Amino acid sequence: MYLDRVKIFIKAGDGGNGKTSFHTEKYVEKGGPDGGDGGNGGSIVFVADRSVDSLIDFRFTKHFRAERGVNGGSRNMRGKNGEDLIIKVPCGTVIRDNETNNIIADMFEDGSTITVLKGGLGGLGNARFKSSTRQRPTFSQTGQLCEEKEVILELKTIADVGLIGFPNVGKSTILSMLTNAKPKIANYHFTTLAPNIGVCKYGGSSFVIADIPGLIEGASEGVGLGHYFLRHIERTRILLHVIDISGSEDRDPYEDFKIVNNELKKYGNSVESLPQIIVLNKIDLVDDESKIKEFKTKVSKLKKKYEIVEVSAVSNNNLDELLNKTIELLKTLPPKQKLEFEPFVYERPNPNRWEIIKHDDGTFEVVGGFIDELVRGVVLSDFQSFSYFQKVLKDKGIIKELKKQGADEFSTIRIKDIDFEIKE
Repeated sequence: MYLDRVKIFIKAGDGGNGKTSFHTEKYVEKGGPDGGDGGNGGSIVFVADRSVDSLIDFRFTKHFRAERGVNGGSRNMRGKNGEDLIIKVPCGTVIRDNETNNIIADMFEDGSTITVLKGGLGGLGNARFKSSTRQRPTFSQTGQLCEEKEVILELKTIADVGLIGFPNVGKSTILSMLTNAKPKIANYHFTTLAPNIGVCKYGGSSFVIADIPGLIEGASEGVGLGHYFLRHIERTRILLHVIDISGSEDRDPYEDFKIVNNELKKYGNSVESLPQIIVLNKIDLVDDESKIKEFKTKVSKLKKKYEIVEVSAVSNNNLDELLNKTIELLKTLPPKQKLEFEPFVYERPNPNRWEIIKHDDGTFEVVGGFIDELVRGVVLSDFQSFSYFQKVLKDKGIIKELKKQGADEFSTIRIKDIDFEIKE
Protein backbone atom coordinates (compact mmCIF):
# COMPACT_ATOMS: atom_id res chain seq x y z
CA MET A 1 0.00 0.00 0.00
CA TYR A 2 1.25 3.49 -0.86
CA LEU A 3 0.53 6.31 1.54
CA ASP A 4 1.37 9.93 0.75
CA ARG A 5 -0.77 11.98 3.16
CA VAL A 6 -1.32 11.36 6.87
CA LYS A 7 -2.27 13.23 10.03
CA ILE A 8 -0.24 12.50 13.15
CA PHE A 9 -0.07 13.82 16.71
CA ILE A 10 3.23 14.98 18.16
CA LYS A 11 4.18 16.05 21.68
CA ALA A 12 7.52 17.16 23.06
CA GLY A 13 8.58 15.79 26.43
CA ASP A 14 7.52 17.64 29.59
CA GLY A 15 10.27 19.01 31.80
CA GLY A 16 11.13 17.08 34.95
CA ASN A 17 10.10 18.52 38.33
CA GLY A 18 12.55 20.23 40.64
CA LYS A 19 13.25 18.56 43.98
CA THR A 20 12.43 19.88 47.45
CA SER A 21 15.11 18.44 49.68
CA PHE A 22 17.41 19.37 52.59
CA HIS A 23 20.90 18.18 53.25
CA THR A 24 20.95 15.55 56.00
CA GLU A 25 24.18 14.13 57.34
CA LYS A 26 25.39 12.82 60.65
CA TYR A 27 26.88 15.52 62.84
CA VAL A 28 25.50 18.24 60.53
CA GLU A 29 22.74 19.98 62.49
CA LYS A 30 21.52 22.56 59.99
CA GLY A 31 21.77 21.20 56.49
CA GLY A 32 20.60 23.64 53.86
CA PRO A 33 18.35 23.07 50.82
CA ASP A 34 19.89 20.72 48.27
CA GLY A 35 17.03 19.93 45.86
CA GLY A 36 18.26 19.59 42.25
CA ASP A 37 16.69 20.80 39.02
CA GLY A 38 14.59 18.60 36.77
CA GLY A 39 15.88 17.62 33.32
CA ASN A 40 14.59 19.16 30.10
CA GLY A 41 12.12 17.17 28.01
CA GLY A 42 13.05 15.71 24.65
CA SER A 43 12.19 17.53 21.42
CA ILE A 44 10.34 16.34 18.30
CA VAL A 45 12.78 16.30 15.38
CA PHE A 46 11.94 15.44 11.74
CA VAL A 47 14.66 14.14 9.39
CA ALA A 48 14.41 13.61 5.62
CA ASP A 49 15.74 10.17 4.67
CA ARG A 50 16.05 9.05 1.04
CA SER A 51 15.81 5.38 2.11
CA VAL A 52 12.17 6.03 3.11
CA ASP A 53 9.88 6.16 0.07
CA SER A 54 6.36 6.51 1.50
CA LEU A 55 4.46 7.42 4.66
CA ILE A 56 3.22 3.86 5.21
CA ASP A 57 4.91 3.67 8.63
CA PHE A 58 2.45 6.30 9.86
CA ARG A 59 -0.65 4.33 8.87
CA PHE A 60 -1.16 2.74 12.28
CA THR A 61 1.23 4.70 14.51
CA LYS A 62 -0.39 8.11 14.96
CA HIS A 63 0.96 9.41 18.28
CA PHE A 64 4.59 10.41 18.73
CA ARG A 65 5.78 11.58 22.14
CA ALA A 66 9.31 12.52 23.14
CA GLU A 67 10.74 11.41 26.46
CA ARG A 68 9.97 13.36 29.60
CA GLY A 69 12.78 14.93 31.62
CA VAL A 70 13.73 13.11 34.83
CA ASN A 71 12.88 14.78 38.15
CA GLY A 72 15.67 16.39 40.14
CA GLY A 73 17.18 14.60 43.13
CA SER A 74 18.73 15.34 46.51
CA ARG A 75 22.32 16.54 46.89
CA ASN A 76 21.75 19.02 44.05
CA MET A 77 21.45 16.16 41.56
CA ARG A 78 20.01 17.39 38.27
CA GLY A 79 17.57 15.12 36.48
CA LYS A 80 18.55 13.58 33.13
CA ASN A 81 17.26 15.28 29.98
CA GLY A 82 14.67 13.36 27.95
CA GLU A 83 15.79 11.87 24.63
CA ASP A 84 14.76 13.69 21.47
CA LEU A 85 12.34 11.74 19.27
CA ILE A 86 13.66 11.46 15.70
CA ILE A 87 10.91 10.98 13.07
CA LYS A 88 12.19 9.94 9.62
CA VAL A 89 10.17 10.98 6.55
CA PRO A 90 10.73 10.64 2.78
CA CYS A 91 12.52 13.42 0.94
CA GLY A 92 9.88 15.78 -0.44
CA THR A 93 7.59 15.59 2.59
CA VAL A 94 5.83 18.83 3.46
CA ILE A 95 4.89 19.26 7.13
CA ARG A 96 1.79 21.38 7.84
CA ASP A 97 0.02 22.53 10.98
CA ASN A 98 -3.37 20.82 10.88
CA GLU A 99 -5.28 23.72 12.46
CA THR A 100 -4.04 26.50 10.15
CA ASN A 101 -2.78 24.42 7.18
CA ASN A 102 0.35 26.58 7.26
CA ILE A 103 3.62 24.97 6.16
CA ILE A 104 6.08 24.21 8.93
CA ALA A 105 8.82 22.69 6.78
CA ASP A 106 9.61 21.31 3.33
CA MET A 107 11.87 18.29 3.84
CA PHE A 108 13.38 18.65 0.40
CA GLU A 109 16.94 17.36 0.72
CA ASP A 110 18.24 14.09 2.12
CA GLY A 111 19.43 14.65 5.68
CA SER A 112 17.59 17.94 6.21
CA THR A 113 16.51 18.29 9.84
CA ILE A 114 14.04 20.47 11.72
CA THR A 115 13.02 20.65 15.36
CA VAL A 116 9.25 21.18 15.24
CA LEU A 117 8.54 21.07 18.98
CA LYS A 118 11.05 21.86 21.72
CA GLY A 119 11.02 19.92 24.95
CA GLY A 120 9.79 21.53 28.16
CA LEU A 121 12.26 23.13 30.56
CA GLY A 122 13.03 21.34 33.79
CA GLY A 123 11.77 22.85 37.04
CA LEU A 124 14.14 24.44 39.53
CA GLY A 125 14.95 22.66 42.79
CA ASN A 126 14.44 24.37 46.13
CA ALA A 127 18.17 25.11 46.34
CA ARG A 128 17.64 27.68 43.58
CA PHE A 129 15.16 29.66 45.70
CA LYS A 130 17.50 30.19 48.66
CA SER A 131 18.20 33.83 49.46
CA SER A 132 19.40 36.00 52.35
CA THR A 133 15.81 36.34 53.58
CA ARG A 134 14.71 32.80 52.72
CA GLN A 135 17.26 30.36 54.08
CA ARG A 136 15.15 27.19 53.91
CA PRO A 137 12.73 27.34 50.95
CA THR A 138 10.23 24.50 51.27
CA PHE A 139 9.07 24.59 47.67
CA SER A 140 10.46 23.85 44.22
CA GLN A 141 9.31 24.31 40.64
CA THR A 142 7.43 21.85 38.44
CA GLY A 143 8.63 21.03 34.95
CA GLN A 144 7.29 22.91 31.95
CA LEU A 145 4.37 21.10 30.31
CA CYS A 146 4.09 20.72 26.52
CA GLU A 147 0.96 20.63 24.40
CA GLU A 148 0.18 17.95 21.83
CA LYS A 149 -0.06 19.24 18.25
CA GLU A 150 -1.64 17.81 15.10
CA VAL A 151 0.41 17.97 11.91
CA ILE A 152 -0.16 16.83 8.33
CA LEU A 153 2.60 14.99 6.47
CA GLU A 154 2.16 15.38 2.73
CA LEU A 155 4.56 13.70 0.31
CA LYS A 156 5.30 15.54 -2.92
CA THR A 157 7.51 13.28 -5.04
CA ILE A 158 10.81 14.85 -6.08
CA ALA A 159 11.37 13.94 -9.74
CA ASP A 160 12.73 15.77 -12.78
CA VAL A 161 10.25 14.23 -15.20
CA GLY A 162 6.62 13.25 -14.70
CA LEU A 163 4.88 10.68 -16.90
CA ILE A 164 1.22 11.59 -17.36
CA GLY A 165 -1.64 10.24 -19.43
CA PHE A 166 -4.69 8.02 -19.28
CA PRO A 167 -4.47 4.49 -17.82
CA ASN A 168 -3.22 1.76 -20.16
CA VAL A 169 -1.44 4.11 -22.58
CA GLY A 170 1.96 2.57 -21.76
CA LYS A 171 3.41 4.84 -19.06
CA SER A 172 4.59 1.96 -16.89
CA THR A 173 6.20 0.24 -19.87
CA ILE A 174 8.03 3.43 -20.84
CA LEU A 175 9.22 3.86 -17.25
CA SER A 176 10.54 0.29 -17.15
CA MET A 177 12.36 0.72 -20.48
CA LEU A 178 13.98 4.04 -19.59
CA THR A 179 14.89 3.41 -15.94
CA ASN A 180 15.70 0.83 -13.30
CA ALA A 181 12.11 0.84 -12.03
CA LYS A 182 10.12 -2.38 -12.02
CA PRO A 183 6.45 -1.34 -12.07
CA LYS A 184 3.65 -3.87 -12.42
CA ILE A 185 2.72 -3.93 -16.09
CA ALA A 186 -0.51 -5.38 -17.42
CA ASN A 187 -3.35 -4.58 -19.79
CA TYR A 188 -5.72 -3.15 -17.19
CA HIS A 189 -8.27 -0.39 -17.46
CA PHE A 190 -7.84 1.21 -14.07
CA THR A 191 -5.21 3.61 -12.91
CA THR A 192 -2.01 2.62 -11.09
CA LEU A 193 -2.49 2.96 -7.34
CA ALA A 194 0.87 4.56 -6.54
CA PRO A 195 3.51 6.75 -8.21
CA ASN A 196 6.37 4.61 -9.56
CA ILE A 197 9.81 6.21 -9.61
CA GLY A 198 13.00 5.32 -11.47
CA VAL A 199 16.40 6.80 -12.32
CA CYS A 200 17.36 7.15 -15.98
CA LYS A 201 21.07 7.22 -16.91
CA TYR A 202 21.83 8.04 -20.53
CA GLY A 203 24.74 9.65 -22.36
CA GLY A 204 26.48 10.83 -19.22
CA SER A 205 23.30 12.41 -17.84
CA SER A 206 20.86 11.14 -15.26
CA PHE A 207 17.43 12.23 -14.10
CA VAL A 208 14.52 10.91 -12.04
CA ILE A 209 11.23 9.91 -13.69
CA ALA A 210 7.93 9.45 -11.86
CA ASP A 211 4.89 7.71 -13.33
CA ILE A 212 2.03 9.86 -11.99
CA PRO A 213 -1.21 7.87 -11.64
CA GLY A 214 -4.75 9.14 -11.29
CA LEU A 215 -4.98 11.39 -14.34
CA ILE A 216 -8.44 10.61 -15.63
CA GLU A 217 -11.40 12.89 -16.23
CA GLY A 218 -12.45 14.48 -12.93
CA ALA A 219 -9.05 13.86 -11.31
CA SER A 220 -8.78 17.47 -10.09
CA GLU A 221 -12.00 16.92 -8.11
CA GLY A 222 -10.73 13.67 -6.63
CA VAL A 223 -12.11 11.12 -9.11
CA GLY A 224 -9.93 8.00 -9.05
CA LEU A 225 -7.77 9.49 -6.28
CA GLY A 226 -6.41 11.90 -8.87
CA HIS A 227 -6.51 14.93 -6.58
CA TYR A 228 -4.19 13.20 -4.13
CA PHE A 229 -1.70 12.09 -6.79
CA LEU A 230 -1.65 15.37 -8.73
CA ARG A 231 0.47 16.88 -5.96
CA HIS A 232 3.36 14.72 -7.16
CA ILE A 233 3.47 16.70 -10.42
CA GLU A 234 4.16 19.98 -8.63
CA ARG A 235 7.89 19.35 -8.19
CA THR A 236 8.60 17.97 -11.68
CA ARG A 237 10.44 20.10 -14.22
CA ILE A 238 8.88 18.69 -17.38
CA LEU A 239 6.02 16.34 -18.26
CA LEU A 240 6.05 13.47 -20.76
CA HIS A 241 2.43 13.28 -21.89
CA VAL A 242 1.90 9.72 -23.12
CA ILE A 243 -0.85 9.19 -25.72
CA ASP A 244 -2.10 5.88 -27.13
CA ILE A 245 -2.02 7.04 -30.75
CA SER A 246 -3.30 3.67 -31.99
CA GLY A 247 -6.68 4.21 -30.33
CA SER A 248 -6.57 0.60 -29.17
CA GLU A 249 -9.02 1.37 -26.36
CA ASP A 250 -11.50 2.89 -28.85
CA ARG A 251 -10.66 6.32 -27.50
CA ASP A 252 -9.88 9.52 -29.38
CA PRO A 253 -6.18 10.34 -28.74
CA TYR A 254 -6.69 14.09 -29.12
CA GLU A 255 -9.68 14.11 -26.76
CA ASP A 256 -7.60 12.25 -24.16
CA PHE A 257 -4.88 14.86 -24.61
CA LYS A 258 -7.34 17.70 -24.00
CA ILE A 259 -8.96 16.01 -20.98
CA VAL A 260 -5.65 15.47 -19.17
CA ASN A 261 -4.48 19.02 -19.79
CA ASN A 262 -7.81 20.35 -18.59
CA GLU A 263 -7.37 18.44 -15.33
CA LEU A 264 -3.92 19.99 -14.91
CA LYS A 265 -5.40 23.45 -15.46
CA LYS A 266 -8.22 22.91 -12.97
CA TYR A 267 -5.81 21.56 -10.35
CA GLY A 268 -3.82 24.79 -10.47
CA ASN A 269 -0.48 25.34 -8.72
CA SER A 270 0.99 26.22 -12.16
CA VAL A 271 1.30 22.56 -13.20
CA GLU A 272 -0.42 23.28 -16.51
CA SER A 273 2.46 25.64 -17.41
CA LEU A 274 5.14 22.95 -17.07
CA PRO A 275 6.90 22.12 -20.37
CA GLN A 276 5.44 19.03 -22.06
CA ILE A 277 6.79 16.56 -24.57
CA ILE A 278 3.98 14.60 -26.25
CA VAL A 279 4.87 10.92 -26.51
CA LEU A 280 2.80 9.16 -29.19
CA ASN A 281 3.07 5.56 -27.99
CA LYS A 282 2.04 2.25 -29.62
CA ILE A 283 2.97 3.36 -33.14
CA ASP A 284 3.58 -0.33 -33.90
CA LEU A 285 -0.21 -0.81 -33.69
CA VAL A 286 -1.06 2.08 -36.03
CA ASP A 287 -2.49 0.80 -39.32
CA ASP A 288 -3.42 4.22 -40.68
CA GLU A 289 -0.74 6.94 -40.66
CA SER A 290 -3.45 9.56 -41.06
CA LYS A 291 -4.19 9.19 -37.31
CA ILE A 292 -0.74 10.54 -36.45
CA LYS A 293 -0.95 13.32 -39.03
CA GLU A 294 -4.41 14.37 -37.82
CA PHE A 295 -3.24 14.52 -34.19
CA LYS A 296 -0.16 16.60 -35.07
CA THR A 297 -2.24 19.01 -37.14
CA LYS A 298 -4.63 19.67 -34.26
CA VAL A 299 -1.78 20.17 -31.77
CA SER A 300 0.04 22.57 -34.13
CA LYS A 301 -2.95 24.92 -34.01
CA LEU A 302 -2.75 25.29 -30.23
CA LYS A 303 -1.34 28.42 -28.61
CA LYS A 304 1.16 26.39 -26.57
CA LYS A 305 3.84 24.66 -28.63
CA TYR A 306 4.79 21.03 -28.01
CA GLU A 307 7.61 18.68 -29.01
CA ILE A 308 6.15 15.40 -30.35
CA VAL A 309 7.99 12.08 -30.35
CA GLU A 310 6.63 8.85 -31.86
CA VAL A 311 7.65 5.69 -29.97
CA SER A 312 6.79 2.08 -29.33
CA ALA A 313 7.74 1.27 -25.76
CA VAL A 314 7.10 -2.46 -26.17
CA SER A 315 9.48 -2.80 -29.13
CA ASN A 316 11.94 -0.17 -27.81
CA ASN A 317 11.41 1.89 -30.95
CA ASN A 318 12.66 5.51 -30.99
CA LEU A 319 13.17 5.72 -27.21
CA ASP A 320 16.65 7.17 -27.83
CA GLU A 321 15.10 10.21 -29.52
CA LEU A 322 12.75 10.64 -26.56
CA LEU A 323 15.68 10.50 -24.14
CA ASN A 324 17.73 13.01 -26.15
CA LYS A 325 14.86 15.52 -26.35
CA THR A 326 14.14 15.11 -22.63
CA ILE A 327 17.77 15.68 -21.63
CA GLU A 328 18.15 18.70 -23.90
CA LEU A 329 15.00 20.28 -22.48
CA LEU A 330 16.12 19.60 -18.90
CA LYS A 331 19.41 21.41 -19.58
CA THR A 332 17.49 24.61 -20.37
CA LEU A 333 15.44 24.53 -17.18
CA PRO A 334 16.41 25.63 -13.64
CA PRO A 335 17.02 22.92 -11.02
CA LYS A 336 14.28 21.76 -8.69
CA GLN A 337 13.57 24.16 -5.83
CA LYS A 338 12.06 23.95 -2.38
CA LEU A 339 8.66 25.50 -1.83
CA GLU A 340 8.62 29.21 -1.10
CA PHE A 341 6.72 29.89 2.10
CA GLU A 342 6.80 31.70 5.41
CA PRO A 343 7.61 28.96 7.94
CA PHE A 344 5.00 28.38 10.63
CA VAL A 345 6.55 28.01 14.08
CA TYR A 346 5.04 26.69 17.28
CA GLU A 347 6.06 29.39 19.71
CA ARG A 348 5.94 29.19 23.45
CA PRO A 349 4.03 31.93 25.26
CA ASN A 350 6.11 35.03 25.96
CA PRO A 351 7.40 34.57 29.54
CA ASN A 352 7.22 38.33 30.13
CA ARG A 353 3.67 38.92 28.90
CA TRP A 354 0.52 39.01 31.02
CA GLU A 355 -2.94 40.55 30.79
CA ILE A 356 -6.08 40.88 32.91
CA ILE A 357 -9.48 39.69 31.70
CA LYS A 358 -12.62 40.88 33.48
CA HIS A 359 -15.47 38.37 33.18
CA ASP A 360 -19.20 39.08 33.22
CA ASP A 361 -19.58 37.54 36.69
CA GLY A 362 -17.19 40.13 38.14
CA THR A 363 -14.16 37.85 38.50
CA PHE A 364 -10.75 38.92 37.25
CA GLU A 365 -8.45 36.47 35.48
CA VAL A 366 -4.74 37.00 34.93
CA VAL A 367 -3.32 35.10 31.93
CA GLY A 368 -0.17 35.00 29.80
CA GLY A 369 3.23 33.39 29.50
CA PHE A 370 4.47 35.11 32.64
CA ILE A 371 1.66 33.50 34.63
CA ASP A 372 2.35 30.08 33.12
CA GLU A 373 5.91 30.27 34.39
CA LEU A 374 4.98 31.72 37.78
CA VAL A 375 2.50 29.03 38.81
CA ARG A 376 5.03 26.28 38.13
CA GLY A 377 6.71 27.25 41.39
CA VAL A 378 3.61 27.81 43.53
CA VAL A 379 2.55 25.41 46.28
CA LEU A 380 -0.59 26.81 47.90
CA SER A 381 -0.25 24.66 51.00
CA ASP A 382 3.19 26.12 51.67
CA PHE A 383 3.24 29.53 53.37
CA GLN A 384 6.63 30.51 51.96
CA SER A 385 5.64 29.54 48.45
CA PHE A 386 2.36 31.44 48.55
CA SER A 387 4.08 34.48 50.07
CA TYR A 388 6.61 34.37 47.25
CA PHE A 389 3.72 34.16 44.77
CA GLN A 390 2.01 37.27 46.21
CA LYS A 391 5.30 39.20 46.31
CA VAL A 392 5.92 38.54 42.61
CA LEU A 393 2.39 39.72 41.73
CA LYS A 394 2.99 42.93 43.64
CA ASP A 395 6.50 43.54 42.29
CA LYS A 396 5.33 42.93 38.71
CA GLY A 397 2.58 45.53 39.08
CA ILE A 398 -0.24 43.03 38.64
CA ILE A 399 -1.93 43.86 41.97
CA LYS A 400 -1.78 47.56 41.13
CA GLU A 401 -3.31 46.96 37.69
CA LEU A 402 -6.08 44.80 39.19
CA LYS A 403 -7.06 47.63 41.52
CA LYS A 404 -6.91 50.08 38.63
CA GLN A 405 -9.42 47.95 36.72
CA GLY A 406 -11.83 47.85 39.66
CA ALA A 407 -10.78 44.87 41.75
CA ASP A 408 -11.18 45.26 45.53
CA GLU A 409 -10.97 43.05 48.63
CA PHE A 410 -14.29 41.40 47.76
CA SER A 411 -13.33 40.53 44.18
CA THR A 412 -12.30 37.03 43.14
CA ILE A 413 -8.97 36.89 41.34
CA ARG A 414 -8.26 33.77 39.30
CA ILE A 415 -4.86 32.63 38.13
CA LYS A 416 -4.94 29.17 36.54
CA ASP A 417 -6.64 26.99 39.18
CA ILE A 418 -5.90 29.43 41.99
CA ASP A 419 -8.67 31.72 43.32
CA PHE A 420 -7.78 34.40 45.88
CA GLU A 421 -8.72 37.83 47.13
CA ILE A 422 -6.71 41.03 47.46
CA LYS A 423 -5.82 41.70 51.09
CA GLU A 424 -4.50 45.05 52.25
